[in-house]
Amino acid sequence: MRSLTLSALLATFLWSAPVGGVSVLVKNSPITLYEVEQEMKQSGTNARQSADTLIRKKLEQLEAQEKRITVTPTEIREELERMAAQNNLSMEQFLNAMQTVRGISEKELKTKVEESVKGQKLYSTIAFSKMAQPTPEEEAEYYQLHLDDFSRPESFDVTTYTASSQEALAAQIENPMRHMEGIQIKEETIPFGKVHPQLAQILNKIPVGSFGPILPNGNNGFMSFYMRDKLNVVTENLDSIRPEISNAIVAEKRNQVLNDYFTRLRLNADIKVLRLPE
Repeated sequence: MRSLTLSALLATFLWSAPVGGVSVLVKNSPITLYEVEQEMKQSGTNARQSADTLIRKKLEQLEAQEKRITVTPTEIREELERMAAQNNLSMEQFLNAMQTVRGISEKELKTKVEESVKGQKLYSTIAFSKMAQPTPEEEAEYYQLHLDDFSRPESFDVTTYTASSQEALAAQIENPMRHMEGIQIKEETIPFGKVHPQLAQILNKIPVGSFGPILPNGNNGFMSFYMRDKLNVVTENLDSIRPEISNAIVAEKRNQVLNDYFTRLRLNADIKVLRLPE
């Protein structure tokens, strides 16, 4: 009788909780409705897809706890320094670029880096054998399959749309021919080497004739680029970027091992989806 009473009380709590009401239980560890709603906003996915992403993250967190895997502030700082150096930026420049270009605060960035480092440690504990380095043949094949990733133009011809409202900017992108109040439009040519490397990477991924993602503009507003053309595109030589390609291949293999591991783990885990946002 006591067990039934406790279960009833728990159920009442879960279903009556307000903003932070529980959406999913993973091994009795809650994921709230608020967390699912935030993931939907940030990723642009529906409730089910967002819940799946959070379930995977929760499984990783619980697995790291069980295996006593931790990440120290020193490890986070060293990884940030490595990322900044990789982009030829000082730490201050790198943090400013992430805030301006990606809209990621220093606190959010440190959280993401902590998750990444923890993921690397998790991989090390679950991999059955040391991963072999990619062969020259694998590197050459990867290079051919991802030529666009290793090509860059001298400059981008873009139309830049800016607005104080993210929703208004999204509506403008949805219907570019419609004139909307509060939208500033400017045609410009952006040299590849004159912008932050992070922004250059984003611009390079926008197909000609398409809009890029909505980004913070650093002035409490938002911006999006329409790619009119990419001028004088040059593809980097394979031998000059072999280390980058090798790292990318190793990362893909590691992610595949982790995905397979957590797919099996999820099949055997006690997961209850109580309710999802409308």
